[in-house]
Amino acid sequence: MADRGEPPEGPPENAPGGGEDEYRSLVFDESFVRAARLKEFSAQERMGDHARAVRSLPPRSFRAGSRAAIALVLLIALAFATAVYMGFRHPYPAPVGRRAEALRSTVVPLAPQGAVPGGSAAGLLARSPAAQFAKGAEGINLPAIRGTDNFSGSQVETALTTVKDYLVASSLDPDVLTGRAVRPVELLLDPDQTAQFDRSMNRPDDDGQHAAAGWLVRFDPAKVALAGPDIRVRGTLSYTEAGSDTLEVASDHTFTYTLRPAASGSQRAGGASLFTVRRELHFRFDREDLRLHRLELRTSYVLAGPQACPTDTTGALRPLLAGQRAVSHGPAGTDPYATGRPTAALCGTLAAGSPQPVSSPQSPARQGPQAPPVAQSPRSRP
Repeated sequence: MADRGEPPEGPPENAPGGGEDEYRSLVFDESFVRAARLKEFSAQERMGDHARAVRSLPPRSFRAGSRAAIALVLLIALAFATAVYMGFRHPYPAPVGRRAEALRSTVVPLAPQGAVPGGSAAGLLARSPAAQFAKGAEGINLPAIRGTDNFSGSQVETALTTVKDYLVASSLDPDVLTGRAVRPVELLLDPDQTAQFDRSMNRPDDDGQHAAAGWLVRFDPAKVALAGPDIRVRGTLSYTEAGSDTLEVASDHTFTYTLRPAASGSQRAGGASLFTVRRELHFRFDREDLRLHRLELRTSYVLAGPQACPTDTTGALRPLLAGQRAVSHGPAGTDPYATGRPTAALCGTLAAGSPQPVSSPQSPARQGPQAPPVAQSPRSRP
């Protein structure tokens, strides 16, 4: 008999004290039912002979998207671990960098034996040995290019082309010649030499390393101007391999300029004159220099005239113009007992009747060896 407080059909299903209170904590939602590993057969399926009440469901497989995401995560983790490992245990030694050496330069002024000839620029060039020279960059020709044991033909060509660019910038650029710019030359130098170059431009010194004329051709714009754009050039380029990682290039070129006084008011008709500079330069390239289109200038030997021998040419060349003569007395005296760097000045003399600087370098004490002819290779000079 039911209690007085309970309905005839018994206590409600969800009332406290019901028979299923022990299952209250379980929630049989849709995801729980779909994840069940057992499934009850339907009534029709159970009518068959020997039919079991339940059957096992196949294991649930991962979706294709889940597999791809897991594979991507594993791949990223593997790549990160490999990068960390290679960073700590690199199988190749780091390359040892080679610093560029300081430039060693010699600048020899060439004194005329009489008054400097004057005339029109075209007439002077036509009567000089420079009449057979090419004009401007056309006179800087590359030799036959072949690969070496450790450098390809294209690398050799890069070295020669870089040297030609340097010669054009340092010997033919009007802005460089007149002292208005130095950047075109500096951009082609190895960064290890830029500090030496900057000091040579700003605080030149006759110490064999900081003469501006060792790097480029520059005239004092307050005294000298170009009489015309026609600059004559003749010379040679050669190259050799100096090691498995070093390529060397030697240049030997003569440049002939037509000059006039800077003050146009004082210039008389036909007052131009010739000035000739011979530059023997040795360059060095490593593989980094070749890749970055730059060079290392190792040695520079310069003959330039007509100039007066006692003139200071460390900051700029100081040509004698039409009608001018060199000072008759020789260089300043030299004390052979003094310590430190020798101060004996070098000076040469222009060949008679020719502006071409075939000269005899000399010190105050004695006559030096004859300068080599233009066609001789610069390798002959130590």
